[in-house]
Amino acid sequence: MGRTSTKENTMAKYLLLKHYRGAPAAVNNAPMDQWTPEEISAHMQYMQDFADRLEKTGEYVDGQALAPEGTWVRYDGEGRPPVTDGPFAETKDLIAGWMVIDVDSYERAVELAGELSAAPGAGGKPIHEWLELRPFYGVSPTITE
Repeated sequence: MGRTSTKENTMAKYLLLKHYRGAPAAVNNAPMDQWTPEEISAHMQYMQDFADRLEKTGEYVDGQALAPEGTWVRYDGEGRPPVTDGPFAETKDLIAGWMVIDVDSYERAVELAGELSAAPGAGGKPIHEWLELRPFYGVSPTITE
């Protein structure tokens, strides 16, 4: 017996990048290292609540906050250990965190990035930070029936 109806939903994965520096200035541009512990907690709770809501709709894939420090690593030839000392990234290039979403359209990805941009910062006011929205390269959309 054949199906009487078929629902096709084409999804596309996007990476939302939060930057420590390098993006255009946010409206509420106080650096996180100048926030109170309560402001940091409120910001992290907003991010968690956002992820929890998207997990329920099936749009959340993964996300993490990243520490400001890191190491550049590169291959240095057969039988040699990887090189780990420089060149170092300028602080403006550091990524503060990321979230992967799987949504049905570019417009939905922009909508969600806008919501995430409203996370609270200094004084409990929305940051209005710029987020970098990037589609996955060469990844076929997820098809569900």
